[in-house]
Amino acid sequence: MLDSFQFERRGIPAVALITNEFLPGAKTITALHGVPDYPFVIVPHPIGSLDLEGLGQRADLALPQFEKLLIKAV
Repeated sequence: MLDSFQFERRGIPAVALITNEFLPGAKTITALHGVPDYPFVIVPHPIGSLDLEGLGQRADLALPQFEKLLIKAV
């Protein structure tokens, strides 16, 4: 997530991917870094324990969100 902030501050559109489990902590971090309304791509938790099919399903959920946020940023 912090990498996304660095890219954004350099004028490079970026979006952080998080799972819904980490949304409260992510919002706290963005507020502490002065970007409380920073958008995220949010997918269901977990990711780390998924097989390839499960990861593909998460990617299918994430892609439209990435497209929406990155097209909006350009």
